[in-house]
Amino acid sequence: MTTTTGAVTAAPSAARSGGSRQLAGTGTLLRFALRRDRVLIPVWVAVNALMVLSMPNTLRGLYGTAAERADLARQMETNASLRAMVGPLFDDGLGALTAWRVGVYAAALAAVTSLLIVVRHTRDEEESGRQEVVASGMVGRRAALTAALLAAAVANGVLALLVAVGLAGQGAVGAVALGLGIAGVGMLFATMAAIAAQLTESARLARGLTAGVLGAAFVLRAAGDSTTDDGASVLTWLSPLGWLENLRAFAGERWWVTALIGGAVVAQGVVAYALAGRRDLGRSFLPTRPGPAAGCLGTAGALAWRLQRGAVLGWSAGFLLAGVVYGRLTEGAADLVGDNAQARRIVERMGGQAGLTDAFVSAMVGMLGLVAALYVVASVLRLSGEETSGRAEPVLAGAVGRLRWAAGHLVVAFGGAALLMLLAGAGFAAGHGRDAGAILAACLVQLPAVWVIGGAAVLLHGVLPRGAVAAWGVAGAVLLLGWIGPALDVPQSVLDVSPFGHLPKLPGGEMSLPPVLVLVLIAAVLVAVGLTALRRRDLTT
Repeated sequence: MTTTTGAVTAAPSAARSGGSRQLAGTGTLLRFALRRDRVLIPVWVAVNALMVLSMPNTLRGLYGTAAERADLARQMETNASLRAMVGPLFDDGLGALTAWRVGVYAAALAAVTSLLIVVRHTRDEEESGRQEVVASGMVGRRAALTAALLAAAVANGVLALLVAVGLAGQGAVGAVALGLGIAGVGMLFATMAAIAAQLTESARLARGLTAGVLGAAFVLRAAGDSTTDDGASVLTWLSPLGWLENLRAFAGERWWVTALIGGAVVAQGVVAYALAGRRDLGRSFLPTRPGPAAGCLGTAGALAWRLQRGAVLGWSAGFLLAGVVYGRLTEGAADLVGDNAQARRIVERMGGQAGLTDAFVSAMVGMLGLVAALYVVASVLRLSGEETSGRAEPVLAGAVGRLRWAAGHLVVAFGGAALLMLLAGAGFAAGHGRDAGAILAACLVQLPAVWVIGGAAVLLHGVLPRGAVAAWGVAGAVLLLGWIGPALDVPQSVLDVSPFGHLPKLPGGEMSLPPVLVLVLIAAVLVAVGLTALRRRDLTT
């Protein structure tokens, strides 16, 4: 009896002990993760928060009277294309307008940040072999996953706090709801990335799968909102971004939607933890297929394309689709702006002083150029990933020089950016139905500025390999200037800090070659300096 009692009472103790061992070292790993992301997290949180918090003043300038806001709400009921782009409008207050205008985009940005954080500190670490070294110490089986999710929670929690405090003047309850909704969507994709990291052996594939779900969420929400003006479509409810929309911040909050988001986060977290406990370190539930017995990649460029082709194809499809959507919205640009002089001035400042339709096309093409800068940074930094993971070392140990190895990835990065803008132009022309040549020219003229951002990433990788992640900060600052700078009436001297501020405003504007050639020269110099530094320094291992 005593023995039986002892066995029974010892079982919970053993379970508790086993549970604590599973999480041993979490605090240390969390501090390490936050230290590694001391640039990424603050930059992206600041960009996201500033985008949201700047919007009330912008909207106050655009729609300063109740009559103007009511007129906008009436337009939204009949403009299916605009609803597909930004969602339905549930109230005409400044707070509701802010949630309508940037809520979905802020949530998407939080989702991207979260998935990058989680994959970086889970599957990336296993793929590079660093997690095996860490696991040899007193570190629990689930400590790395827990630390990664906590790092994402810190980023999303700070963002939620900034949004709630910054928009409290528009209504404290609505501000809290919007902050929690954006952070909740971010954590939803963080736990989704945690599941993808258990299913795949490749960090690249884990990021791609999660980003693919995010893209599908965008498409589902857009398709649903184009059919109804109240967010009640089944397609909208199938999208996590649609959940945020139906939270209705500043418009009679539906708090039960936050419970839906929270429940999904917990459920996905449970699945991720269960999967993490059932696999060996470095393994996955969806193993990568073995390659052919005899290798068929004869050049460094072919290897670079093989590694990055999935990303290129995914980005290409997205740019083509975005071009079609923006092209279809072009004809309604005049109706959207109407007689609002301030809105017209903002569009013309973004797109040039030509006719409103040309200015709208130029502004949207410029936005696609800014997004292409994110692609080129991600593609260039693949060099850094290959180097730090140790995969570059055996390649360079053969008859492949550093410049040839780097050149393969840079051709994919810079050439891929050209492909993206070309496909965006083709989609824009298809959606717009005319002026194909002018629109293609407007898209391609964005490339010199995109290449300058890529050149900055090459420079950072060559000169400061451990700080190459700062290239994301450069891209984020440029995106912020181009996205909300004109709406905030930022001085032109500040906008000119961005290379995009020096491009000709096409279509409709005058084509000027000197600034284009100067930007191409700057990009070439940045790349040359970066490659020279890469050739002379030691590899990062």
